[in-house]
Amino acid sequence: MRRMGWLGTALLGLLSLSGGAGAVDAQLRKSLGQTLDRPQPAADPVARQVWWQDYRQRVRPFLEDPQRRQRLVRMVFTEARRADIPPGLVFAVIEVESAFNRFAISSAGARGLMQIMPFWREEIGRPQDNLFRPRINLRYGCTILRYYLDQEDGDILQALAAYNGSTGRTIYPRKIQRVYRQRWNEPN
Repeated sequence: MRRMGWLGTALLGLLSLSGGAGAVDAQLRKSLGQTLDRPQPAADPVARQVWWQDYRQRVRPFLEDPQRRQRLVRMVFTEARRADIPPGLVFAVIEVESAFNRFAISSAGARGLMQIMPFWREEIGRPQDNLFRPRINLRYGCTILRYYLDQEDGDILQALAAYNGSTGRTIYPRKIQRVYRQRWNEPN
């Protein structure tokens, strides 16, 4: 059985530190709720095409179907750009957390590509959201990661540890960093 994803661990850590789902950081709850409804930003079409072509090839070992690859690459680009985080970092998180299985469920119940805990839907008043839908899962995950990047003044390792609920430990953040550097760093 797959170990609990680091996002699930992070969110459980948040709950245990804050005393339960009703006490999750209000700023994070508000940010996540607002971001889910925000329109997508425009992108430079030439840069977007170069990026998509490169990343479609990088995703190939994980997703056989070319249409699924193309859709996922576009969604990651859009959601990462919306959250102002490197798309390659999102791919690294996906690889480590779910191995690109959009239906992954951790032992703690985290769901989807970025392993989002279901309690977030209730927290922000969107119980109908399906966390197995890639766009919804990516939007939640990117927003939560952006929040922690802001909280940690841009320190990626500390933000990843907070996202994982493993603040003070480096196993997961370093694993994400290693995968990012080996496979998902941004094209030159």
